[in-house]
Amino acid sequence: MTNKINWEFPQALEDEAIYILRETVAQFEKPVLLFSGGKDSITLVRLAQKAFYPGKIPFPLLHVDTGHNFPETIEFRDWLVNELGLDIIIRKVQDSIDQGKVQEETGKYASRNALQTVTLLDAIEEGKFDACIGGARRDEEKARAKERIFSVRDEFGQWNAKMQRPELFDILNGKINIGENVRVFPISNWTELDVWNYIVRENLRIPSIYFSHEREIIERDGLYWPYSSFLNTTADEVPFRSKVRFRTVGDMTCTAAVLSEADKLEDIIAEIMEAKISERGARIDDKRSEAAMEKRKQAGYF
Repeated sequence: MTNKINWEFPQALEDEAIYILRETVAQFEKPVLLFSGGKDSITLVRLAQKAFYPGKIPFPLLHVDTGHNFPETIEFRDWLVNELGLDIIIRKVQDSIDQGKVQEETGKYASRNALQTVTLLDAIEEGKFDACIGGARRDEEKARAKERIFSVRDEFGQWNAKMQRPELFDILNGKINIGENVRVFPISNWTELDVWNYIVRENLRIPSIYFSHEREIIERDGLYWPYSSFLNTTADEVPFRSKVRFRTVGDMTCTAAVLSEADKLEDIIAEIMEAKISERGARIDDKRSEAAMEKRKQAGYF
């Protein structure tokens, strides 16, 4: 591609994120970092390294494994944890299904994405975590656009608009009642392009599925779905091979691919600069209803 790439990353964004991480550790007793293996949570790990250097990151990672993850994401997760010597807690949606807490979806659009909320809330309660650090950004989706940096959740892990506090002049209020917790979003003010420019600046390694590669896909509802044994297909949905990449990382049953030849970071950034839809436009789970993300947030999803 011939586009001129803007490699500059606003340093103020990193400074703000580090400040938020330090405030989280100062104000809460048991923080945890919610890790998906995607670019945003990878960015959070780097920010945490910087925030507490030369010490060790003072909280564990928590990954909710739906069992329908991209193999490349799981491989990367295990590599990163080993490479950096991180502590990680892994909880599986399959265990919640086996315990009868959630029921496997059926039908053409079956997914485990919504089921992971129960597994997540159980893990938070089990670990007594009072602050859960996540990589949500306000530019992603309207339900996330109105989130606070410190987003208070009630004793059931649910979001209520009336519980949210004003955040003036970078003053963050972490006071909560027993049983409540706070979701913390250090990169809330970043954009997708900011994240990619930071990845370039920091020379961060990311899962291979972000780069163009050949994969079996099917076309459904105008989107390219990754073909896998988890996907319930109809007779007319015949898989074919094409060069694709993923802008966002979720389950294989709810994350659509984009046709792409971008196999280098500069080409990915050029694609993003020309994109007409947000990265969440490739998240099939957001298309279940107009308020799909809002409903999942209220239930305790992110």
